[in-house]
Amino acid sequence: MVAASKFMLMVKVFTTVACSHCFVLKQFLKEHNIEFEEIDVSQDKKAREEMIKKSGQMEVPVIEINGEMVVGFDKKRISKLLGIKD
Repeated sequence: MVAASKFMLMVKVFTTVACSHCFVLKQFLKEHNIEFEEIDVSQDKKAREEMIKKSGQMEVPVIEINGEMVVGFDKKRISKLLGIKD
């Protein structure tokens, strides 16, 4: 994983292939050199159940940052959790 603000980040992106917001989220993370684990919940039933259990949501994207769940591409919240200053 990538170190940011002097700590290690654990980032998971729960996504599907057809999700345009997921694509934008992944591009945002790449632009800021944030490494992440991409999990396609349309292909992985166990991961989909994990996402729903943790977030209470069935929609994607869902991003998990060090155990903190964010539903949708909430750029302001994601940036704060990742220590990104735009």
